[in-house]
Amino acid sequence: MGEGKLFHRTQNGLSLSEINNTVPIPQNAGFWRKLLAYSGPGALVAVGYMDPGNWVTSIAGGAQYGYLLISVILISSLIAMLLQSMSAKLGIVTGMDLAQITRLKSGKKLGFVLWIVTELAIMATDIAEVIGSAVALNLLFGIPLLLGVIITVLDVFLLLILARFGFRKIEAIVATLIATIFVVFLYEVILSQPNIAHMFGGFIPKPEIVTDKGALFIALGIVGATVMPHNLYLHSSIVQARQYDRKDRASLKRL
Repeated sequence: MGEGKLFHRTQNGLSLSEINNTVPIPQNAGFWRKLLAYSGPGALVAVGYMDPGNWVTSIAGGAQYGYLLISVILISSLIAMLLQSMSAKLGIVTGMDLAQITRLKSGKKLGFVLWIVTELAIMATDIAEVIGSAVALNLLFGIPLLLGVIITVLDVFLLLILARFGFRKIEAIVATLIATIFVVFLYEVILSQPNIAHMFGGFIPKPEIVTDKGALFIALGIVGATVMPHNLYLHSSIVQARQYDRKDRASLKRL
């Protein structure tokens, strides 16, 4: 695939054109300031790994099998990190997101089939988020499940509206929520007083994960809840929000 053809296609249809190349990067800034400037997309992607599906499978695994399935969480997280890294590099180097690349490399009919399959996969993973949020609202405030689903859907539209006032505002809101979740979970870990030796031992894969049908079932659930297809599409798009030098081909090729 030639660079001319690739970037000609990109210029005719920017990925997420409303935020593409809109976030400035400080020049001649220190390491930490640049890190903060580039960390916004990572925060948005991280939300996909803090969903009810992840929590339910991991909590169920811990409640039933203790530290046995920690190795599954570690391996699935490493796989997800690899895929997210590849997705981000795809967006930065090509200037297109995963959906655009898929359409470019496939025919019209195959592209349509892949679109349907991807939409079904994304809907399947989003069901856990929507229903989980509705259940949480019901448990916390007694809100009926149907109304909770509607509120959750409206939240999405609210974020889309806020994005029009600056993408960094969305990133700041999400980063604040992630920090809150971190503090809550840290507090819960301190209260639970885990056995450190057994916890680190759980990072070593054990045959019981495969031989025990119940453990294997939850392990598959952990893998499925960790590797998120919609996150790959999202990451390849939102990394392009930064105003990095798109003509510096030497630096981009090193990625």
